[in-house]
Amino acid sequence: MHPLCHDEESHALMQFKRSLVINESTSSDPSAYPKVASWKVDGESRDCCSWDGVECDRDSGHVIGLDLSSSFLYGSIDSNSTLFHLVQLRRLNLADNNFNNSEIPSEIRNLPRLFDLNLSMSLFSGQIPAEILDLSKLVSIDLGSNSLKLQKPGLQHLVEALTNLEVLHLRGVDISAKIPQIMANLSSLSSLFLRDCGLQGEFPMGIFQLPNLRFLNIRSNPHLTGYLSEFQSGSQLETLMLTETSFSGQLPESIGNLKSLKEFHVNFRVSCDIRTI
Repeated sequence: MHPLCHDEESHALMQFKRSLVINESTSSDPSAYPKVASWKVDGESRDCCSWDGVECDRDSGHVIGLDLSSSFLYGSIDSNSTLFHLVQLRRLNLADNNFNNSEIPSEIRNLPRLFDLNLSMSLFSGQIPAEILDLSKLVSIDLGSNSLKLQKPGLQHLVEALTNLEVLHLRGVDISAKIPQIMANLSSLSSLFLRDCGLQGEFPMGIFQLPNLRFLNIRSNPHLTGYLSEFQSGSQLETLMLTETSFSGQLPESIGNLKSLKEFHVNFRVSCDIRTI
């Protein structure tokens, strides 16, 4: 027998559900469906650990995961949302919903155990709150495809605070700054998507040498300069997207070290000896 969901967490989930409405026009994903529609507080399904999209710790019964992606949710999330009462959360996925251009509340800091946060494609807007830097356990963060800004704090502060990152997806987030050199120190980083972020300056070459990097997409940043550095033997890169940037230079012979490469998109001026490819 596993412990039942805690009453205060069940209540918080139901209040969160009631603060939103189901609008089936909020997603074009054919697999989308309203997960919260089946949540009930009576009968055999009263245990919130059995609710669709809810994950509980098998020993304590605390809610540790909430996946409401593509659930047709519509409405605003504000500072009073009972979502932030779920202080044991480790995974939170609200991707592909419509939160009506609300800002990400600073109360996100009340979820200090989060290591996986996905708020992509959900119509959030405004400045990403500084309090997100308090989530030091974050391993994966996806805030892409929203009308968000990352300027105060900026990308450098984010990278300095979240040193365990493996996945950093900020597609379309307005950064309008240089990529900090310190990003080349994120040895665990496996996926970096900074497409269409208004990036400037020169791309840190050390990022290409990150030992676990598999996916790199920095396309659609026309003011971002750089060149391809030498690729180390054993590189795990599978995807490299550099179109619509101001990269230039020579294609290195070590491109042959990218044994796992499946996608390589470039359209900048580059010279190479075809015999080395």
